[in-house]
Amino acid sequence: MTFTRPARRAGPRIRVTVRPATPDRWADLVELFGPRGACGGCWCMWWRHSSSRYEQQKGAGNRRALKRLVDAGHVPGLLAYHRGRPVGWISMGPREAFSRLGRSRVLAPVDDAPVWSIVCLFIAKAFRRRGLSVVLYQAAVHEVRRRGARLVEAYPIEPRQEMADVFVSQGLASACRAAGFREISRRSPTRPIMRADTGRRAGRTA
Repeated sequence: MTFTRPARRAGPRIRVTVRPATPDRWADLVELFGPRGACGGCWCMWWRHSSSRYEQQKGAGNRRALKRLVDAGHVPGLLAYHRGRPVGWISMGPREAFSRLGRSRVLAPVDDAPVWSIVCLFIAKAFRRRGLSVVLYQAAVHEVRRRGARLVEAYPIEPRQEMADVFVSQGLASACRAAGFREISRRSPTRPIMRADTGRRAGRTA
């Protein structure tokens, strides 16, 4: 699947292509995440494990865990490319894949509808604040539809003041709205639950 959209906010106009994180693109994911594994050795595993397990395998262990998911064909996220270089990442999957969501009161299920969840974004520093997160949200909705699901949720931050990028790894509510998501619940002033309908009838969820 290739999903191409122009992204524009601050700075010059850019065009990116978004592709699934498949085994042949593992090296691109490693390049994007860099020596810190995106943030503090997380390797985008924070939402998938308990606090104790996450801490035990922070760094190399989390990297191996993510690689196992990729190698098994689970496609745990999408990569954005600009001129052949990986510049952005969005993590999504069936809600039940993210154990921390199941333990969160703020992000507890709104209803019984089966949903896919977007839990994290990571964008290369040079490409932040340029609208790329909107493109990634749109691409995630497209991918969820392609894989047979109808509803996709995001759990962004609605900050009351300027925040460092590291604290908004779940994305911003403004970007979700720009990508067509609507707010369906808010149990915390800064943490809305937002949902998009892919227009696909419930079916397979590969």
